[in-house]
Amino acid sequence: MILAALIAGVASPAWAITNGSPDGTNHPQVGALIAGKPYPDGTWSYCTGTLISPTVFLTAAHCGHPKQKTAKVSFASHYQLGADVYTGRYVADSRYNAKKSDLYDMAVVVFSKAVPNIKPARLPVAGMLDRLKADNSLKTATFTPVGFGSLNPTKKPTKKLKFTYTDTRNRTSISFNALTGSWLKLALNRSRGDGGSCYGDSGGPNFMGGPTSDLLVATSISGDDDACKATNFDYRLDTTSARQFLGKFVTLP
Repeated sequence: MILAALIAGVASPAWAITNGSPDGTNHPQVGALIAGKPYPDGTWSYCTGTLISPTVFLTAAHCGHPKQKTAKVSFASHYQLGADVYTGRYVADSRYNAKKSDLYDMAVVVFSKAVPNIKPARLPVAGMLDRLKADNSLKTATFTPVGFGSLNPTKKPTKKLKFTYTDTRNRTSISFNALTGSWLKLALNRSRGDGGSCYGDSGGPNFMGGPTSDLLVATSISGDDDACKATNFDYRLDTTSARQFLGKFVTLP
């Protein structure tokens, strides 16, 4: 799991979009978790998530802390102090144990009132990715990760990676690599101009399809390297296990 404290402060930045572009209004249902005070670089967002019903926002459990009760979310494409922020009840999957594994790395923010003027993302039907793998459709599928957080990491003169945060929602495309019982593994295909996830995108969506797709099939959790250039590990939302948690908060397809 990627939980490096690259910026000291309220929360640890987690897994953002590389080799991408500003998302603008393509995915208004994708929001940022907002810290209680700015980080040293002046930014506020620390994780990403997606509105999956008018009152439920899905993110990653490792974005919170064990005693967390509430969380703040902004759906602004570029967050600035003063933008609308929605505060809701924070609930992590009780099965999640960061000391043991990344399994069950899901959490929701439940709002008391519907978020206005935003259409929630669609969730997959049970076993959808397994069926697509069986008929070889996954091999050529395109996925669209969206998130707030670091842009392409650069090397400092000290050879340490520098991560740049802008509080802006970005998106890219990424290709299929492998499917396991819990994970959708997505990898950068240079010939297709792929990008991927990096620090700041944990909990964010991987939509199946092109740049305007709203079919949320997996959430960003971690990756193979600190430079954000290798395989992304994304938690499947079509499994029985994931649906057991999600079904407590939303009506599933």
